[in-house]
Amino acid sequence: MTAIEVQHLVKRFGGFTAVGDVSFAVPAGQVAAVLGPNGAGKTTTIEILEGFLAPSQGSVRVLGVDPRRRGAAGRAWRARIGLVLQSTSLDLQLTVAEAVSLYAGLFPRPMAPGEVIEMIGLGADTGTRIGALSGGQRRRVDLGLAVIGRPEVLFLDEPTTGLDPEARRALWGIIQSLVAGGTTVLLTTHYIEEAQRLADRVIVLADGRLIADASPDQLRAHGATPVIRYLLPASAPVADLPVALAGHVDPARHELLMKSADLTADLGTLVSWARHHHVDLTGLEIAPPSLEDAYLSLTAGPGDPDRARAEPEKVSYRG
Repeated sequence: MTAIEVQHLVKRFGGFTAVGDVSFAVPAGQVAAVLGPNGAGKTTTIEILEGFLAPSQGSVRVLGVDPRRRGAAGRAWRARIGLVLQSTSLDLQLTVAEAVSLYAGLFPRPMAPGEVIEMIGLGADTGTRIGALSGGQRRRVDLGLAVIGRPEVLFLDEPTTGLDPEARRALWGIIQSLVAGGTTVLLTTHYIEEAQRLADRVIVLADGRLIADASPDQLRAHGATPVIRYLLPASAPVADLPVALAGHVDPARHELLMKSADLTADLGTLVSWARHHHVDLTGLEIAPPSLEDAYLSLTAGPGDPDRARAEPEKVSYRG
């Protein structure tokens, strides 16, 4: 079953095109992360999927329904989704328990308020006013209110921005438990580690265009080069390293560290040198390209040396 479907989506604001001919689909039960620089069209796309904005062209469906649908059918659809926006306007005078109980009354089959409070880790703060909570605790409340209606699809717009690493990881754990229960998640984020940790696939937007739709591993394999790392023994004749390797030695650390565009050739050169000079290559590491490297290569600006790799081929999801 397809939970989210976007077909040839275009959104214009006057003469400015924020989203241009974007198409993708998210199967039920999957986590899709939408990445992109500021102004890429991420929030505009997610606000159209949430029903806050209407497309200029194209169509979107969430759980088979147009998000702009009105009347009883529209209300029934909204009860099946959950939203965590970039910012919220909760009544700061409400306690955690009061806010969760209030929202529970808005849904036909809500989770028990106590269950939600325990899930978001605020069992010791049920009587605390929201205004007295830390930023991380307020974000947990936001997530609790978004899931109390047992959503089939959960939209998360930069849910962990501004949180410290501990609070961010706590929210990741909550999101992962929801996904394990069958919830489909579409999130926007600026944190590459967040996408790597949570997402089954990554959708990359730039200048309102879709430039990649792939699993994290597929994106890493496509968009960047692997790294050769080798801590040279003190006795190694570094002065005799081949030219192809010599420029990649950090003299302070006595370490070879290079991004390899031709791994087979570069390893062959290193092995030949080591064999000739009787150098033990124990400890040699070949690290796969990081998701961050792949993302940066895809979204490189016009003056960046990696721009050429961003243009020719759109990375497509298979799996």
